[in-house]
Amino acid sequence: MNIVCLDLEGVLIPEIWINFAEKVGVEELKATTRDIPDYDELMRFRLDLCAKHDFRIQDIQDVIDTLSPLDGAKDFSDQLRADYQLIILSDTFQEFAEPMMRQLSWPTIFCHELVIDDEGRINNYKLRKADHKRETVKRLHELNFNVVAAGDSYNDTTMLGEAEQGVLFCPPQNVIDEFPQFPVATSYAQLRNEIDAAMSEMPER
Repeated sequence: MNIVCLDLEGVLIPEIWINFAEKVGVEELKATTRDIPDYDELMRFRLDLCAKHDFRIQDIQDVIDTLSPLDGAKDFSDQLRADYQLIILSDTFQEFAEPMMRQLSWPTIFCHELVIDDEGRINNYKLRKADHKRETVKRLHELNFNVVAAGDSYNDTTMLGEAEQGVLFCPPQNVIDEFPQFPVATSYAQLRNEIDAAMSEMPER
């Protein structure tokens, strides 16, 4: 059986931290894994800024509630799920993802969790597993699944490399330059074509 694994932010939904940064006017919060490849370094930077400005979970969730999936994302996701099993592998958090998952008709998502105190301050985060995107693909291989994976940033590249075929979706130029082994899709139609082409050549397991 064949499975598609997709990143979430930048592939199906807007970048949450960028939208929050624009809402609260803190430019530094716009940094993503496109800018800081080390996820722990990035999250410590974000949490320090939230503490400095006394931002709480509700402040971020209020912004998330105003967002919608990227144009065409729901149709793309729905059509993909009609033909393949789909798992979203994301470095976002359960506390952020729910409104977006509702709008996407509840696809399966594996992501992390935040540590929040009684007053709503985000004190820490709990990873599902280090490098969980690649580790998930490895476990799927152990279960005799073939995998096509797509993402847009540095933290997706180990997942893309582990899959039978990885595809970069609307990535920044620096990621394209550093990972020329992956084909690039700049629209959902192109991404679907890449997925279908890869699936047609999958080995029997």
